[in-house]
Amino acid sequence: MELKEMQKKVYENKLKHGFNTTNVEREFCFLEGELSEAFEAYIKKHDNLGEELADTAIYLLGLSEMLGIDLQEEVEKKMKINENREYVMVNGVLVKKGSKDDV
Repeated sequence: MELKEMQKKVYENKLKHGFNTTNVEREFCFLEGELSEAFEAYIKKHDNLGEELADTAIYLLGLSEMLGIDLQEEVEKKMKINENREYVMVNGVLVKKGSKDDV
């Protein structure tokens, strides 16, 4: 299934169950909460890490649909950019070459 199709299914499910489809700021907060839950599952080595990551993806797909963004197209464009980007090690961290952090 393509991401665009997933976006639509996630949005339709939100409508079906009466979840938020209009308050973008709230949806960003929900997304942040789901990511925090995934991090907690990782740190505590819970068995539900995959489920929490899925929740994060579902919120991101729903938010993308709410904003009219084709997430698959954006991810594919960004992957091409990243493939051709040069990185340098600065203080043990990789940063984009030429960025303000590149010393």
